[in-house]
Amino acid sequence: MAQLILFAADIVAVSLLVFGLYFPRHRRRDLVVAYLGVNVGVLAVASALSVSTVGTGLGLGMALFGVLSIIRLRSTELDQHEVAYYFSALALGLLGALDTKPLWRNAVLMALILIVIYAGDHPRLFRGYRHQVVVLDSAITDHVALTAHLEQLLGARVHSASVQRIDLVEDTTVVDVRYMPGMRAAGTGQSTTTQLVGHR
Repeated sequence: MAQLILFAADIVAVSLLVFGLYFPRHRRRDLVVAYLGVNVGVLAVASALSVSTVGTGLGLGMALFGVLSIIRLRSTELDQHEVAYYFSALALGLLGALDTKPLWRNAVLMALILIVIYAGDHPRLFRGYRHQVVVLDSAITDHVALTAHLEQLLGARVHSASVQRIDLVEDTTVVDVRYMPGMRAAGTGQSTTTQLVGHR
């Protein structure tokens, strides 16, 4: 009976995680299936191992290895918040499978995971900060000049500018920029190409 309660708690928790938090905020349908599959798969495997002669530690280690392999071998890149949702779905599945005493401890830990994800991935948290990869059509080797140029170009205060590549032949600079909008943009006389990677 206690195991069935934990199963039900896991289903409720992962439903809140996926349909209440992840999808309304990020809208990736393919990862909805992935999170649900990881959660239910880990729940089933860990439950079976808990009543078998196979060591639970070995089983959990294999489950973690499997999830890490899936994440590493994906053809499309995952953002860090998507990896966090992966591990949250995994943790919920493990908590739903482990019949520990007292029973309410697992439920409290499930709720804690949901609360942390809700707060940490909230759209209002650090909403003024942005993250872009910018390709400049000039090779700028001086960091101070690069920062000033980016602030003028983006109309923002640059907090971090990490150069990824400088091509002196093609006269280009690729830089990873983390900034906060707020300054009035001014013309620079130079054309640029930007690619949005993510924002916080």
